[in-house]
Amino acid sequence: MQIQSQIVTTVPVYEVSETLKDVIQFFEETTYSHVAITENGVYLGLLSENDLLCFEPDKKIEEFRYELESFFVTKETSWLDVLEMFSRNEANILPILDENQIITGYYDLEDVVSVFIDTPFFKEPGAMLVVSTGIKDYSFSEIAQIVESNNARLLGAFITDTENDIVEITLKIGSQNFNEVAQTFRRYNYSIVFGNSDDQFLEDLKQRSDYLEKYLNV
Repeated sequence: MQIQSQIVTTVPVYEVSETLKDVIQFFEETTYSHVAITENGVYLGLLSENDLLCFEPDKKIEEFRYELESFFVTKETSWLDVLEMFSRNEANILPILDENQIITGYYDLEDVVSVFIDTPFFKEPGAMLVVSTGIKDYSFSEIAQIVESNNARLLGAFITDTENDIVEITLKIGSQNFNEVAQTFRRYNYSIVFGNSDDQFLEDLKQRSDYLEKYLNV
């Protein structure tokens, strides 16, 4: 899945030598969590909206140099790693850097999530099945073989949880022969955690996965 078309170039970047006046106005007028700071055009870090109460209009950004957060992505960063970066840093905006540490734009969380939810995994009609097994036992090739051996289509699959050496895999499959697919997974010693229709899946997934809940609720 390509997300480079979602790069935003209208969000400002501030030099460390500037005052906080415009930064304060930026945070007051937007819902963004961070904004990028540069030094002589080179990426230095991010100011957080969480520090807004500490900002004074006449102070220089320089005074907050050691409070800057340093996360970023590049154009080559995969969409899944971009989502992880959003989650790990509790951010809704990410600066995109080139090989010279120059900011070429930002990713907006809402834009990236809209691309993710617009994929066939979420849009195509089908049924959701969540299975679990030992982390050393599962195989995506085996999972695909189980689905397809029952003349069903595998529309997507990803790991939604791992705990105590148990891995949980969420599948979206064509609804045809759904029961046969579930029974075959049981014969292969997979536990059925959840199996239901497309409508009910989203609500269940939001309860089960903190990682995806953050994005599905933007």
